[in-house]
Amino acid sequence: MPYERADALGYRGGVLRRPMFSSATPDWSGAVWIGEVDRADLAGDDPFELADADGYHRARLLVREGRALLGFVMVPVTQGSVSREAVRAAVDALPEPVHEPDPPQPSTSVVICTRDRAALLAQAIESVLACDYPMFEVVVVDNAGATDETRELVMNHPDPRVRFVAEPRAGVSRGRNRGLRAAAYDIVAFIDDDVIVDRHWLTGMAQGFARDADVALVCALVATGEIRTRPQAWFDHRVTWSDARTPRQYRLADPPADLPLFPFQVGSYGTGASFAVRRAVYERVGALDVAMGPGTATMGGEDIDLFVRVLAAGHAVAVEPAAVVWHRHRDDLPALEKQATGYGVGLGAWLTKTMLSPRLARMAVPLVPRALARLRTIAQGGSDDPGATDREFDLPEGYTRRLGMLELRSALGGPVRYVRAALAALRP
Repeated sequence: MPYERADALGYRGGVLRRPMFSSATPDWSGAVWIGEVDRADLAGDDPFELADADGYHRARLLVREGRALLGFVMVPVTQGSVSREAVRAAVDALPEPVHEPDPPQPSTSVVICTRDRAALLAQAIESVLACDYPMFEVVVVDNAGATDETRELVMNHPDPRVRFVAEPRAGVSRGRNRGLRAAAYDIVAFIDDDVIVDRHWLTGMAQGFARDADVALVCALVATGEIRTRPQAWFDHRVTWSDARTPRQYRLADPPADLPLFPFQVGSYGTGASFAVRRAVYERVGALDVAMGPGTATMGGEDIDLFVRVLAAGHAVAVEPAAVVWHRHRDDLPALEKQATGYGVGLGAWLTKTMLSPRLARMAVPLVPRALARLRTIAQGGSDDPGATDREFDLPEGYTRRLGMLELRSALGGPVRYVRAALAALRP
């Protein structure tokens, strides 16, 4: 699919623009136009014109007041625009934002691991460079690329803050570990190459670290950047890591009552699509497991593995909604099924590694009955009523349950794949 960067993000020249743009139009009537607006722009009577709104009948808007995050609102789209009055009414129902002073802003290295996706990478880089942050660099890791397009893009980039590093061995974990070793600063933030970061993203990450001295890792709010197709809408409904609206910190010494599987609570902290870590802690608890993650036989699980190890070492993990990253979900059924397979294999691999660690196993065994209940939910595609979910997103009858069973069956292959990947990682 052809992608290109919009001319501007947010509200510019009387027009709201999408953070993520594609030239494809919606293929169903339930598609949702997604964008961002500041509360200061809500005055007046003229409607907001939406850029590239053909085929959209609803809009989801992220609402800010300066840097503070109010939340999301859903409003109808009429002839390519939304009513300011309707937006104001929806915003009035949101909680009032908490305005906080700017946090300390330590110099930060942003690591982007990529492989032969120069068009998407270019968008990610430009969004980072647009951040309102005083001192940062962008380290691009070419992870076993088959072409020179990544090198050429980065080496010819006019901004000297963008640097190139090569990691010839495949695997996102290897690439990110290589990026951290090359990073110049003590705070290292990771993003995928297919995301767009909000202009306040790095400041939000800094806010997470500033909340308490023991915060060692901060997860961003990874928000859905496009709901153009039924599979994208289904995945948006399914994921939990885009639900965060209130800053939270998690610690082993203070288990949260609302997370029955804590600290093994997949999805509650965030995702590897965007997180930041203190270099010293990363090195102390062990880097990302090179036997796990995309590009390996295990296909995933490397992010939750790191998050849990940070918690088990006595550090805090913070979730910071003000650090917003936009993510484009898989847009067709085959891609969604491939993702479910990857999630399942990664989950099985991570559970295997957990049980092979005596300390983590002791923590995990008492939670087995609750984990079994969670597996039953996965088997239903994450839905209490899979049939209703199929109807809501106009999917084939039984699809949600079949996708859940695919994920669960894939998890059964995780142990063998983890052992295979771990042995392969030992070879030079």
